[in-house]
Amino acid sequence: MALLEIKKAGDPVLKKVCAPVEKIDKRLRKFLDDMAETMYASEGVGIAAPQVGESIRAVVVDVDKKNRYDLINPVITFREGLVIDNEGCLSCPDLFGDVERAAKIRVEYTTRFGKKKNLEAEGLLARCIQHELDHLDGQLFIDIAKNITKGRKKTEE
Repeated sequence: MALLEIKKAGDPVLKKVCAPVEKIDKRLRKFLDDMAETMYASEGVGIAAPQVGESIRAVVVDVDKKNRYDLINPVITFREGLVIDNEGCLSCPDLFGDVERAAKIRVEYTTRFGKKKNLEAEGLLARCIQHELDHLDGQLFIDIAKNITKGRKKTEE
């Protein structure tokens, strides 16, 4: 596996609408593994193909470091509720902002082995999937955030 270069805000690839994945093969599976390695090395919980320079509809998500999802050609088919929470992005280092997202979603996708699946998600997983799917349509969280701050908000524990 290999670490990939993460594209930063301002790179034109991040503003493109990505093309559907046409062929699922060994090359794509290696690319997904490289995306995952890059995400883990950067302490992220999700990464989209355009963030590493490929304008294709593929994302990798793992919010708990136990359940990795490789989502190919994902489509959100159901949304419920609204919640506002603070987000960051590997392509916007040290920027954070409050973003309104659906509280619960259902996403239809193809697995790395070509199987069609549905995933119901809420909480951080739902937020992360929505964030990554925005990348596939050329949208960054900073485009829709209610506010932007430099550095993470302090949270009380």
